[in-house]
Amino acid sequence: MSRPTARTLLESARERLAAAGVEDPRRDARLLLAAAIGCEATALVIEPERLVDGISAERFARFIERREAREPVSRILGRREFWSLCFRVVPATLDPRPDSETLIEASLAAIPNRAAALRLLDLGTGTGCLLLALLAELPNATGLGVDIEPAAVTAARENATSLGLAARASFHVADWTAGIDGSFDIIVANPPYVPESDIEGLAPEVARWEPRRALAGGADGLDAYRALAPRILDRLAPDGVAVLEFGAGQDRDVATILAASGLEIRTLRHDLSGVLRCAVVVRGSAKK
Repeated sequence: MSRPTARTLLESARERLAAAGVEDPRRDARLLLAAAIGCEATALVIEPERLVDGISAERFARFIERREAREPVSRILGRREFWSLCFRVVPATLDPRPDSETLIEASLAAIPNRAAALRLLDLGTGTGCLLLALLAELPNATGLGVDIEPAAVTAARENATSLGLAARASFHVADWTAGIDGSFDIIVANPPYVPESDIEGLAPEVARWEPRRALAGGADGLDAYRALAPRILDRLAPDGVAVLEFGAGQDRDVATILAASGLEIRTLRHDLSGVLRCAVVVRGSAKK
């Protein structure tokens, strides 16, 4: 039997994924075929007539079946790029998303001296992507990532090791700041903020595959902010900043919750789609 070409496999897969409602079927098919073969995705663009061996073609077929079921590419491959770094993704962790890179940009913009020996705290660390991306940019900083899910903490530790950042990153299983002492110069968090009733209406890649505990923010989506606000105040250094992600249209409610705990929003930032997504937060006595 003759071996199929990359072009033939990709075109068939693209049609199947498009019929399944996948947002970018061409890109996803290319990423999955590259993973099945063990090459870079760009190689398939340069060499579309490349012949694909039977084992790789079978592996690709299994990948496409899973993607047709709307399993995200990152879940199929077990990894996701964030801030140009590669992170292992497990069922207990959120899939790192480009919009959350807004938190990295906002954190770095709030730091006057990136060479300083800063202390960082990442609440609900998941894969560790926020903390580790920041440590990659801050050579003298150290950080602590906290998550209530032991499997997430294990994945974050593994990501720290694979990225060469384990010496400056530690991880702890806890409910937010329980058992954590001291103050931190930068606190980051991407807490659950989806109202419970909205989850089933999200894209299948999110509703079916993301850990519900990392999505569900209670009836109005704001439960985590109510829990976090006083804890952030307790752990934030006098001149520190907290950088928090929130859902579309939640900025005013989040600001009200923070103010009730003695915090205020210094800056709001938009994500890649132009949606208000991130708040830079300081103590209420700080000047804007």
